[in-house]
Formats: sequence, C-alpha cells, structure tokens
Amino acid sequence: MPRVKRGVTAHSRRKRVLARAAGFRGRRKNTVRAAKQAVMRAGQYAYRDRRRKKRDFRRLWIIRINAAARARGMTYGAFMNGLRRAGVCLNRKMLAQTAAENSAAFAELAALARRHA
Repeated sequence: MPRVKRGVTAHSRRKRVLARAAGFRGRRKNTVRAAKQAVMRAGQYAYRDRRRKKRDFRRLWIIRINAAARARGMTYGAFMNGLRRAGVCLNRKMLAQTAAENSAAFAELAALARRHA
C-alpha cells in the first residue's frame, strides 16, 4: 500500500483562519486556536453591525432633518407629517442630504409641509 502524506486539508484550513486574522494584535494573529476564536468573534460583530449600520444611519438622518426643520420653525414630526399629507415621497436619506447641501430646496419643502400640516 502506498504511503499517504496527510495534513493538506488541515493546513489549508488553519492557513485560511490565520489569513483572516491578519492585522489582529498579540497571539490572535499567529496562534491558530486564538486566531480561530478571534475570527469567529469578529464575524459575529460584522454580522450584527451590518444590520446596526442601517439603524445608525437612519438615526443620523432623522437628527439632521430635525435640526433643519427646527431652524425653520417646525418639529420633525410635523415636518414629516406635512410632507406625507402633501404627497412628497422622499426618503430620509434624501431629505437629510437636501437639508445639508441645498437649504433653499429644504426651505421650500418645509413651506410645503407647513401648508399641508
């Protein structure tokens, strides 16, 4: 029976884990057991934070819209309700960008929202 050299699969698996742990500090970058735990934890954080990022950006947009609406004498809720009643279909991302970059257009939206409030 011919001799079989083993370890190719295990070596490549460990190599893949260490490659994903590149840039980590301490033993987490070069010890397989510690690197495997660190990579798994990093994956959990990445999975969680991909969803969390959506929440965080929505909160940021709401804060920016609220600030711009209050500068024009309206609350966020009154502004959004007025836009909804006026039939304006702009999402919060676009509204926040308009508030930051084009204050004249946002002022027109605020006036429109005030008329339909």
